[in-house]
Amino acid sequence: MLIEVAGVRAPGGRAAEAARLVCEEYADKALHHHSMRSYFFGAAWAQAQGLDFDRELFFVSALLHDLALVPPFDSHTLPFEEAGGHLARVFTAGLGWPTQRRNRAAELIVLHMREDVAPEVDAESRLLQVGTSADVSGAGLEVFDPTFRGALLAAYPRLGFAKSFVRLFQDQAVRKPGCAAAQLVAGGWAERTESNPLG
Repeated sequence: MLIEVAGVRAPGGRAAEAARLVCEEYADKALHHHSMRSYFFGAAWAQAQGLDFDRELFFVSALLHDLALVPPFDSHTLPFEEAGGHLARVFTAGLGWPTQRRNRAAELIVLHMREDVAPEVDAESRLLQVGTSADVSGAGLEVFDPTFRGALLAAYPRLGFAKSFVRLFQDQAVRKPGCAAAQLVAGGWAERTESNPLG
């Protein structure tokens, strides 16, 4: 794992390494790289804003945020972000995190599929929203320096991510028609995602 991309660093330590390992083992390479890029986009945005944030909490949540899209963790009743929140609570219990911190990891994952959160209210949740939006649909890409974007894509290539991710969301929409993913699919999200300037 590259721990620094164009001056933006990932945290070290047991929790970060465990999250990276689990993501790498269960997600395919395209989804794993998306999780890493989501972290780096969010962290770069925070640094540019001069925003203080909990780097470990954000990294762990970013690496786990889409794992409920993969078969071993997919729920046939819960929206993937809610199932992902439960997965994060179980994962962080194994790390010995206290209940409040475990709940925060779950909250970040659930909120990344909800309405925008103000950074002064919840910095880490906003960073996950910023990072995932930039990487998935290209929303807000213009605020990121092209040099940073190039370095990030070199470190974590997209590997056909857009098409594979659209298929995952379309599957969620068919099986869980009331979920947030279904609303996005119905609203032209797939077209925006597949035309993301990142490729």
